[in-house]
Amino acid sequence: MRNSLQEFQQQLTGGVSLTDVQAVTAVEELVREDISAEVKADFLTALAKKGETVEVIAAFAQALRDKSILPPLDAETRSREILDVCGTGGDHLKTFNISTTVALVVAAAGVTVAKHGNRAITSQSGSADVLEALGIRVDLSPEEAAVSLRDHHFAFLFAPKYHPAFKHLALARRLCAQRGQRTIFNLLGPLLNPARPTAQLIGVPRPEFCEPLARVLQTLGIRRGMVVSGKIPKDANDPQSADAYLDELSIFGENFIAEFFQERGFSCSTLLPENFGIQAGKLSDLAGGDAKENAEITRRILRGDERGPKRDAVLLNAAAALFVANKVKSMGDGWSLAEQTIDSGQATLKIKALADR
Repeated sequence: MRNSLQEFQQQLTGGVSLTDVQAVTAVEELVREDISAEVKADFLTALAKKGETVEVIAAFAQALRDKSILPPLDAETRSREILDVCGTGGDHLKTFNISTTVALVVAAAGVTVAKHGNRAITSQSGSADVLEALGIRVDLSPEEAAVSLRDHHFAFLFAPKYHPAFKHLALARRLCAQRGQRTIFNLLGPLLNPARPTAQLIGVPRPEFCEPLARVLQTLGIRRGMVVSGKIPKDANDPQSADAYLDELSIFGENFIAEFFQERGFSCSTLLPENFGIQAGKLSDLAGGDAKENAEITRRILRGDERGPKRDAVLLNAAAALFVANKVKSMGDGWSLAEQTIDSGQATLKIKALADR
């Protein structure tokens, strides 16, 4: 007997998109234990090849958000601007943990940061791995996360702990990865933060994802959102090279940005690093390693010992995060505040406070 996923796969293969209602039905079947991983993987492959619409991504995200475990935030914490800053992953450029370092800087500057993430999937060190190497707990219960957000303005929400429905998706996702096939779940991670942030800075590995993901954030009711993709220009001395893109703001080339305020509307723009006086460099300047190596890079940046491109990358992305969180009125002001937060020692004190809990 055919199930809905098989019917939807046939529909997608025929070039017809899913409706919102069909997308919600698909989520219900994807998280069922009694449907095979092969059927789920075939559906996810067909969906990716057809191309996910804004409406379908939003419907998937909302259905999965409804299944997540929410940390019990008190009214005062909930009244704050709550920020998440993360990349979707998938740029395969082996940089250090930029967004995690940015999250710590921004929290030290006084923004409440609910960092939603996982262990490494497409890199050597995921956000959970590097925070653990810094001595910061990543296995907080929902109740502990709520207290940490209230008292320390930072909590890491380890995705598997908050999304029990995903346990029946793991094998299908693994099958797709073995096929070299990206799926809608490569885009969904940053959209599923169980703390329900009011502001988000998301990095994506291709510029064409910026506007659709920002539209999805807007549909989900995020107050302020920015989705970015940063260009790494091809090597002029290597005719075989090609442009690459970071799922962060780039200090090397043009940045593509889609952003919105719910009350002010939507816009797309570009940003050049030279606007911030950043000197030209190369991708290897941002190279990371395993969790231990990346934790030491983060410590050096936050102590003020690192004054080169790695620091610039953190400052540029922290500038955007502080702007999105309404802590500053411009990215220029955000850069200055991020510098002050590092150079005053506040960022290092934030790591110590989180590790001493």
